[in-house]
Amino acid sequence: MTMATANVSVGTHASREPQVAVSVRNVGMRFAGTPAVEDASFDLQAGSFLTILGPSGSGKTTLLRMIAGFLTPTAGEIVIRNVPVGAMPPHKRSIGMVFQRLALFPHMSAAANVAFPLRMRRFDARTIPERVERYLELVRLAGLGERRVHELSGGQQQRVAIARALVFEPNLLLLDEPLAALDRKLREEMQLEFRRIQRELGVTTINVTHDQGEALVMSDEIIVMDKGRIQQIDRPSATYREPANPFVAGFVGVTNFVPGVLTAGEGSTARVACGGTLLAGRIAGSNADLAAGQPIAAALRAEQIRIWSTGREAGRFDTVLPGTVRDVIFEGERVVYEVEPAGLPGTALRVFDHDPTHLGQHEAGAAVFLGWNARDLIIYPA
Repeated sequence: MTMATANVSVGTHASREPQVAVSVRNVGMRFAGTPAVEDASFDLQAGSFLTILGPSGSGKTTLLRMIAGFLTPTAGEIVIRNVPVGAMPPHKRSIGMVFQRLALFPHMSAAANVAFPLRMRRFDARTIPERVERYLELVRLAGLGERRVHELSGGQQQRVAIARALVFEPNLLLLDEPLAALDRKLREEMQLEFRRIQRELGVTTINVTHDQGEALVMSDEIIVMDKGRIQQIDRPSATYREPANPFVAGFVGVTNFVPGVLTAGEGSTARVACGGTLLAGRIAGSNADLAAGQPIAAALRAEQIRIWSTGREAGRFDTVLPGTVRDVIFEGERVVYEVEPAGLPGTALRVFDHDPTHLGQHEAGAAVFLGWNARDLIIYPA
């Protein structure tokens, strides 16, 4: 995971950490009797980048704050580097943090902001300037150390906050929606910067966000949370391609849901009746015991559907339905169609146009065909 880089001690975090850097064991948190986090458990390998993903109120920030030591769990145990930290205050946990509100000192220069945690931890004053310079170079701010915070752009301020969080070489880096206030272009740039820096240093990192794209780009592993409970723990690709339940399928990516009834199933393959139309699909991995006659929700991602105006493509797909375009949304790099398929009354499917040479070819009211394969229709119990 680590890569050589000039003037920065690389891989030192990963080499000295135990194999499991953070262990969360059946952790819960209640506020005035109301559960905010329930029975959360996971192990995070040293040097990994984990993102805790979920909507507002899902419990992700509460879980992060318990790991940081700002909140004490009402149940369970948190272990960092093989040490239970329930009674350990935040400042003794060797944790660097970057928040959405960067909390930089406006009266200080960039270099002084980065040096602050070193001075607070009583590092040898003779070594501080060189260390600060190395970490400013790491975040690509070489030569800007004397600038005050207000003289830096939003992205540069973000980099100062990253350098300040890492300069004392913490055992763990925690990120609490640090990119949420940035514009889209800068946010996408900083996602790659966080990932680059994390890989170069090998520091174990936990990020919290509600942005699915950010989670997919930055992470080795993703935890998806909803209503205080962990819904899925997996690699980004598996989280996207094999969502554990309808919540994950709907939250990560753009997913259409079609209600129906299971008519037949064998192993992971099945047929479902949706509005009088029989569709072929596959049963989600954890639901192999679904029985015929059981209500289901069939999930189909927008990018798995193909759209065309003649019947010549029909042989390429397991399912082909005629339909009518109800709305067309131009998003620059793609067109999103809302299509009402024949045979699925009351259902509108969102479809992404994949062919940039034909963007915008289907107008509202146009007759089209939709096609997809059975492996792309994932079946969950309703």
